[in-house]
Amino acid sequence: MSTPLTVDPAERPAPAFLHGPAKELLIDGAWTAARSGKTFETFDPATGKALASVASAGAEDIDLAVAAARRAFEAPSWADITPYQRSRILLQIADVLEAHAGELAVLDSLDMGGPLWMTRWLVDHSVEVFRHYAGWPTKIYGQTAPSDPSTFNYTLRQPLGVVGAITAWNGPVLQLAWKLGPALATGNTVVAKPAAWSPLSALRIGELLLETDLPHGVVNIVTGDGAVTGEALTNHAGVDKISFTGSLAVGKRILEVSAKDLKRVTLELGGKSPTIVFDDADLEAAAKGAVAGFAQGSGEGCVAGTRIFVQESVREQFRELLLREMKAYTLGDPFHPDTRMGPLASSQHFQRVSAYLDIARDEGGTLETVGESAGLYMPPTLIENVGADARVVREEIFGPVASLMTFADTDDAIAQGNDTIYGLSASVWTTNLERAHRTASGLRAGTVWINAYADMSAGTVPFGGFKQSGIGREHGIEVLDAYTETKTVMVHL
Repeated sequence: MSTPLTVDPAERPAPAFLHGPAKELLIDGAWTAARSGKTFETFDPATGKALASVASAGAEDIDLAVAAARRAFEAPSWADITPYQRSRILLQIADVLEAHAGELAVLDSLDMGGPLWMTRWLVDHSVEVFRHYAGWPTKIYGQTAPSDPSTFNYTLRQPLGVVGAITAWNGPVLQLAWKLGPALATGNTVVAKPAAWSPLSALRIGELLLETDLPHGVVNIVTGDGAVTGEALTNHAGVDKISFTGSLAVGKRILEVSAKDLKRVTLELGGKSPTIVFDDADLEAAAKGAVAGFAQGSGEGCVAGTRIFVQESVREQFRELLLREMKAYTLGDPFHPDTRMGPLASSQHFQRVSAYLDIARDEGGTLETVGESAGLYMPPTLIENVGADARVVREEIFGPVASLMTFADTDDAIAQGNDTIYGLSASVWTTNLERAHRTASGLRAGTVWINAYADMSAGTVPFGGFKQSGIGREHGIEVLDAYTETKTVMVHL
């Protein structure tokens, strides 16, 4: 592989949003500096240059944001609007994001290094998420219960209150949409904290929300690191629910803290997803899907298919197809039209992923790669000759690295696929209908793709994990349970 593709610095986009003073916190419809005056810088991983200074919120700022969200939750301007008005506001949000989709995609590419074609798809998908949730306010029903003639018993579905929405750095706009959409559709208010590595698009969305009829304080955006800002939000007694996407370690911390006041939680955590290729599969299509599973987005995805299992009889043939497909993942600047993979999101993360390659060698693994790392760019890498107990097979690497292993039959494929603490997703490749359904049924994963990888719904089907991949579901009908309480009303007539 040649040197990563570059773009003339003069031709790289420089959104007007990046100019000016430090980016502030959005609290109660107004932009304000952190009470401490502290800021941090966010960097472009492709160039290493600082993009903007951003306010670093502390406990006092979280107090203000949560108080604003509580006032908005109780205010008639939000609590008493009709379902049709709520739907209209969600449609306004979708429209304003769509009008600025190009800018938001550029901000995410600058902030976390994703190729522009990918970040644009994620923004467009986010627009559809808001349009999907715009349909829910008019369809959230309670029930009537059987009772004797002297009583009338019924249930109501009511919002939880203030939601703390904490997103990861690898899909900023999309993850924010996945949390704001259902929270607002069900009548909650939100304090959103984007990841410190990629906060810019969330702040720009905050500006865009001010152009809609969304009442002030319904969505507040606070920025900062997890140890201070995230911890203060998670611990705050005025927050009724935390919806978190991120690492297993932080998810466990949030669950521990939530026990103090029994906050509701939705946790979408890590994964070590299996890609299972049977000998009757379309091997070329499977190879494309398998490499996309661990190389697309530089492997920085919770659903990354980083354990590839191929049936023994076609191992060598499939291996050659994998290596050929890996060569198609051209490294380059996110804004070069031929780039398939951008840089990893930060120098810290690059060092972490690189350390796993050293671990693989120490464990006796053989590494097959299609080029050399340069800067924060890392080519797709396939690890062979490692067993199920190897750290690179057990632990989430979150980079363009996958292990190639074999299986004997369907039962063996299911057993090996399930041999992990995670259970977020899986991909199965076969032309045998019975085998496909049997494998999907046997895998302990929240989503199983058949002859596909990473088909993502805009809201119609649930998404979430088994085991230590998380708690609860985003999307689908199940999302209503995540953002509402059921109240029973019993009337004596």
